[in-house]
Amino acid sequence: MPSRSSSVIDFDAPPEEVAQHLIGVTLLVDGVGGRIVETEAYDRDDPASHSFSGPTSRNASMFGSPGRAYVYRSYGIHWCLNFVCREKGHGAAVLIRAIEPTMGLDRMRERRGLDEARLLCAGPGRLAQALGIDDGFNGKPLDAPPFLLIAPPDGEPDAVVDAGLRIGISKAIDTPWRFGEKGSRFLSKPLGRKR
Repeated sequence: MPSRSSSVIDFDAPPEEVAQHLIGVTLLVDGVGGRIVETEAYDRDDPASHSFSGPTSRNASMFGSPGRAYVYRSYGIHWCLNFVCREKGHGAAVLIRAIEPTMGLDRMRERRGLDEARLLCAGPGRLAQALGIDDGFNGKPLDAPPFLLIAPPDGEPDAVVDAGLRIGISKAIDTPWRFGEKGSRFLSKPLGRKR
């Protein structure tokens, strides 16, 4: 399988484009992970984004170089993994919402304390727990260990991507920047839901 590093994925692009291009890419962290099936985009001009009010100690990675991880704790409980995009200093990222687990399932099951493969990585908090993500990954480059991004094999058809409204936000709720692989049973929630 050819490697798809951050130099192959153009992280110096608008987050809604990066979010769509990531669908179908395999994400591994220390050899554990699977195919990305759901993402959400956030931009500096987006009131729902952590970067909307400018740089802080919490969101500093969003204003750094594209192609790095931005990890934060949601509601003081769950870690969330994002990929920084756009040119340095812009403040945009893509939240990795769900993967289809394919590698290291025993590790993921142990970390999550459950057997059901569909629920191992369906949602950003579950995904981070299954992959062992915490704040120690914040700012790390996506084209170097422990991260590995792998392109779909040659000849495999591109994933069909659907768009929908983002989840769990109270601002910019009508922006259709949640993307998922059509028909995937590993999404955190079905796409196409209207508020």
